[in-house]
Amino acid sequence: MLLNFMVIDSLCVFCGASPGNKAIYIDAAASFGAELGQHGIRLVYGGGGSGLMGCVADSVLKAGGEVTGVIPNYLKDRELGHQNLTKLEVVDNMHERKRRMFDLADGIVALPGGIGTLEEVLEIITWKQLGMHNKPIILLNVSGYWGQLNDLIKNTIAHGFAVPQTKDLYEMIPHPTEIIPALRKI
Repeated sequence: MLLNFMVIDSLCVFCGASPGNKAIYIDAAASFGAELGQHGIRLVYGGGGSGLMGCVADSVLKAGGEVTGVIPNYLKDRELGHQNLTKLEVVDNMHERKRRMFDLADGIVALPGGIGTLEEVLEIITWKQLGMHNKPIILLNVSGYWGQLNDLIKNTIAHGFAVPQTKDLYEMIPHPTEIIPALRKI
């Protein structure tokens, strides 16, 4: 009997261009970045050099890994486009950015972030719900950050606006060191 395992060579990571107001967010980004670098999994992310974005990228690079950033031209200066990546792609707009990041990755991980991160997460879950992809989606639920989103999705199910399987489109993981083992089980 042959078992099919998804090979994860690269991960798209959505996260904040800000560090947040808890040290645990930076710690989680640094830990996750180190995990990616140590396991030879290429980071694909929004190309910024600040906040959690910069932290995860720096940690991957420090661990000897590869990082591909994708940033719209008009955000290159605003988000302080990272200058030391393996590769930085500049695109025209946010839609191209998300699509390119998605196309370059075997799976998606969301760390804490702001409205932009929330929008990215909801869109990628929607794409999966619509059958546009079957890539794993993991929400790093550091300090319960994604808990209310999870509750909201359960509420849409309870009120009949989503089917019960909607909650199975993504996985909540509480600690960064648990992400790669979880991906290997998918």
